Amino acid sequence: MSLGLIVAAVFLFLAIVVALGAIKIVPQGREYTVERFGRYTRTLKPGISFLTPFVEGVGRRVNMMEQVLDVPRQEVITKDNVTVQVDAIVFIQVMDAAAAAYRVDNLNFAIQQLAMTNLRTVVGSMELDEVLSQRDAINTRLLNVIDEATGPWGVKAARIEIKDLQPPPDITNAMARQMKAERERRAVITEADGEKSAAIARAEGAKQAAILEAEGRREAAFRDAEAREREAEAEAKATEMVSNAIAAGDVNAINYFVAQKYVEAFAELARSPQQKTVIVPAEMGALVGTVGGIGELVKAIGGDGPAPRPPPARGRGAVPATGA
Repeated sequence: MSLGLIVAAVFLFLAIVVALGAIKIVPQGREYTVERFGRYTRTLKPGISFLTPFVEGVGRRVNMMEQVLDVPRQEVITKDNVTVQVDAIVFIQVMDAAAAAYRVDNLNFAIQQLAMTNLRTVVGSMELDEVLSQRDAINTRLLNVIDEATGPWGVKAARIEIKDLQPPPDITNAMARQMKAERERRAVITEADGEKSAAIARAEGAKQAAILEAEGRREAAFRDAEAREREAEAEAKATEMVSNAIAAGDVNAINYFVAQKYVEAFAELARSPQQKTVIVPAEMGALVGTVGGIGELVKAIGGDGPAPRPPPARGRGAVPATGA
């Protein structure tokens, strides 16, 4: 009785071991390769799977999630013979578990070495200024090369990023001085542009002021000409009226012109800055008579009556008699 229980327990234990060996549960993000007597036969996807006991077994457990590989820092000589220290990171994802497991040994190490060698090749073919300013171009070139090389391994290179670029200290100092000089040059150019704009603005203001002043002078000249024109018209009209009076036999019109010139001559003589004393060697009685003639002329023009004869001339200093 006890022997039978022992045999049953042994068979139960063997059955449990066989069952555990035949049932495989693959977690999400992983894939297992199945080998039959050491030869690859198939790939187990995430979930539960069954294997043939004592015949099939799990070969490689492959991570199918995207992975990040660090490319160690290394010294690279650029095209213009400058030594820089550069490192990078590579993002990869296994697309074919069997190829990644059986076509390359130590997949991560192989990709790291591939990235390091191509990084030296790409950076070494560029000058320092290009290396510092064209990181995107370097990343693109590295990505194309590594993705093509890892394709047969069942790996997809998602992207490559340069983490750090460190030129030598003397180059860094020279770059800092160059940057400072460039900024100072830009400041000087900006200041010069500002002064230029201010000078242009001042010139435009002076131009507009000159234009406005010229327009003012033109308007004033036009007004002066118009005033002279009106004055000439009035004088012409007065001359015409006097001429008509003379033609009609009115001698007072002649006296009017004589008196006008007489008075203008005295006015000019009095306004002369060299004259402090004005001597009048003239017959004031004749002047008074001329003024009286002008009055008679005005009355004749206003009353439309016959023009009276001028009063007889008198001697020096005599005052003409006026009628009642």
